[in-house]
Amino acid sequence: MAISNEENLIQEMMKAGLHFGHKKTFNHPKASYFIVKSYEEIAGINLEETVKALNQALEFLKDTVSKGGQILLVGTRPGAREAVQKLAQKYHFPYVNERWLGGTLTNFKTLALRIKTLKDLEEQKAAGEWEKYTKKERIKLEKELEQLQRKFAGLRIMEKLPAALLVVDTGAHLAAVREAKILGIPVVGILDTDDDPTLIDYPIPANDSAKSAIEYLLSKIEIAFQEGATSLAAPSNNQQEIRNN
Repeated sequence: MAISNEENLIQEMMKAGLHFGHKKTFNHPKASYFIVKSYEEIAGINLEETVKALNQALEFLKDTVSKGGQILLVGTRPGAREAVQKLAQKYHFPYVNERWLGGTLTNFKTLALRIKTLKDLEEQKAAGEWEKYTKKERIKLEKELEQLQRKFAGLRIMEKLPAALLVVDTGAHLAAVREAKILGIPVVGILDTDDDPTLIDYPIPANDSAKSAIEYLLSKIEIAFQEGATSLAAPSNNQQEIRNN
């Protein structure tokens, strides 16, 4: 889903603040290709590079969703939490917006067991099975349930490893990126001038901390999700021919 009208798009991006990087002293050497050379203290991001990278990322995400692939969204910084949760829930994708738990991907079997425990406890409570326990035992079960719900709120629907990760601020989520790399799971990452883009399969250079910038990019990503979901739901030509005959 290539984005057209690049000039207008860049104006939109500037209004959303995508071009603001970090202080030059924090610039990552490998990010130099998308950093605008200037005498300003704050590094600027070349939005032409952002447009090009965003197009590539959107095509990948659209294709992944159209094949039934599940995207794991990760964004725990204040500017990303709400938007990440909202987008993930809308498309029934798993998400992490509080804290990345080590082994979420690389130790997925253990994660799956913990999620099963969470669901079992919820079912037991709803069925009134806790009534047979003492007050002290019920309090203990309640605490365990609350802890599991807090930890796995966004991961409980993840029944298998995701087809891809979408990470907001890759520098803040290197543990997630490394786990994905180990397992060969592609990563789409929104990253700033202080991050290493070579660690990411589809790096999107942009302000990765401002709420306005994050919401703008996620609105474009949502279109890719929608187009991919529509393509997935539509019958293929072969299926349509079979139905017509």
